Amino acid sequence: MSAAYQHLALAEVEPGMVLSDDLLDRQGQVLLPKGAILTDRTIALLPSHGIDAVPVLRSGAAAPVAAAPRSASDLAASAKRLATLFRKHQPEDTHDWATSALRRYVEDYRAAREVAL
Repeated sequence: MSAAYQHLALAEVEPGMVLSDDLLDRQGQVLLPKGAILTDRTIALLPSHGIDAVPVLRSGAAAPVAAAPRSASDLAASAKRLATLFRKHQPEDTHDWATSALRRYVEDYRAAREVAL
């Protein structure tokens, strides 16, 4: 965690606060990534995942810095992994829009490009 964080009880968390670290569930799975902005809905869902405290940035702290673009070798390894993950999906298949959207989102995320939702 960064030095500019505070651990708040869930009752003290307010919409608009920014996570200072990844928020993990009981099994260690990432529920929300570092830098996520908390909303009323996400705060309301946290108790169902066993979350009772949240690491947030202190007010006045700088927002997390965006990840640097990856190197060519990292991008090539990522492309190979995505080809394996989406091996049954044909990019030109217009009927499978959901998988196409997911693939584009994951490709953008892995390449550290801004993701348009």
